[in-house]
Amino acid sequence: MFQFENIQEFIQMGGHGPYVWSAYLISLSVMIWLVVSPLRRKRKLLRDINRQQQREIAQQGTNSSSNLST
Repeated sequence: MFQFENIQEFIQMGGHGPYVWSAYLISLSVMIWLVVSPLRRKRKLLRDINRQQQREIAQQGTNSSSNLST
């Protein structure tokens, strides 16, 4: 059932091992990047939105206090 006699032959894959394993590594790296990149972008976007809201709240607070003193 298993085509290779030992683990070393499995890794070498009849001389095609470097190609096969590098293809797996590149594919896995791309798939990880496709998951992580949008998550990082979302986190940055939410952080930027939160900062903008805090600035608007602070600005409204200074505007309302200056309106009360006039």
